[in-house]
Amino acid sequence: MTTSEHIEPTRLRMAAADGWRFGIIAVIAFLTLVDLFATQAILPSLVIRFGVSRATMGFAVNASTFGMALAGMAVALFGQGIDRRNGIWMSLVALAVPTTLLSQTDSIVVFALLRVAQGLCMSTAFTLTMAYLAEHFSSRQATGALAAYVTGNVASNFFGRLMSAAVADTFGISTNFLTFAALNLIGAALVWATLQKTSGMMRASADGGHPRSAWKGPLANAELRACFGIGFLILFVFIGTFTYVNFQLVAAPLSLTPMALGAVYFVFLPSMLTTPLAGRVASAIGPRAGVGATLGLAIVGLLLLLAPSLPVVLAGMSLVAIGTFLAQAIATGHVSRTASRDRAAASGIYLASYYAGGLAGSLVIGQIYDRIGWTACVAALAVVLVAAIVAARALKAPTT
Repeated sequence: MTTSEHIEPTRLRMAAADGWRFGIIAVIAFLTLVDLFATQAILPSLVIRFGVSRATMGFAVNASTFGMALAGMAVALFGQGIDRRNGIWMSLVALAVPTTLLSQTDSIVVFALLRVAQGLCMSTAFTLTMAYLAEHFSSRQATGALAAYVTGNVASNFFGRLMSAAVADTFGISTNFLTFAALNLIGAALVWATLQKTSGMMRASADGGHPRSAWKGPLANAELRACFGIGFLILFVFIGTFTYVNFQLVAAPLSLTPMALGAVYFVFLPSMLTTPLAGRVASAIGPRAGVGATLGLAIVGLLLLLAPSLPVVLAGMSLVAIGTFLAQAIATGHVSRTASRDRAAASGIYLASYYAGGLAGSLVIGQIYDRIGWTACVAALAVVLVAAIVAARALKAPTT
């Protein structure tokens, strides 16, 4: 048997092993982040239950993004000494607590605070997982692993919303939150059973100094700063688009009914198929061109949202989702490759920037929508994506 005949089965076994591991990573991501957007699917029912305005309920539901940003920065400052595997599964166990309590509260203030607590737990697990993947996979595998994690995130956007709507409609809101608490515990068990225990190499900081010094290295790196900015701008556009396009879908001439509006979640399905390709895109054309091309696709999608035709608008929404999720996966992978030290800090800062962008997008685009209109929103969102493409010029292809 020739050397090449020996190599080919080895490559196939490695690819199969990677595929199995990446599948587990995607499921962990799904179970980690499924609570984040699922609650948006039951907003009308929550408005009735709490007897508050849609704006107040929307703010309370999205309060989780504040927790996400806050915990991301906390892990960036103090996460170097945290055992990755234990930190992830413990965060998911802790996540089940506020999720369970959401099924019991009738106070809108308590509801908002519990959503913040959910964000804190989800963000901690998310950030530590990104650091874990970067530290336990080769440079070749890391981008694929991180793309699998983002794919799980995309799946949580789609299936989480559908599951939440179906369970709440059939069994009630309280059962809905208890169901998601059970999913959190399943995620914790999966992490405990499948991820390797991390070694003791993770000290308080890379150089033995104060943990709070960990953030200085990532912020001093121009490529990482660019990735942080790109993450901010990506979720700015994603939240700004998918929050306020709903008002266009129910207005004339599209005039969707509430039931038909629920079917719009299927626009996330193509993203589940394309996001795993982020690693190949980055390897083939480089992170700079990869972010530019994928966000260029999202800009095309934004322009389609101005059409008076429902199929065209749905196609535009799909393109925005495909482009932004692909760009996020590329940027996330680049953060892990570039941050050779202080990966937890770099991942935490990226996550904090990412979710801060979501908060900013919700606020800014909402003001534009109320004061000027949807066309101005689309124009503003396109400008933001152009800014992200410009920021991507600082990214360099890996030398290895």
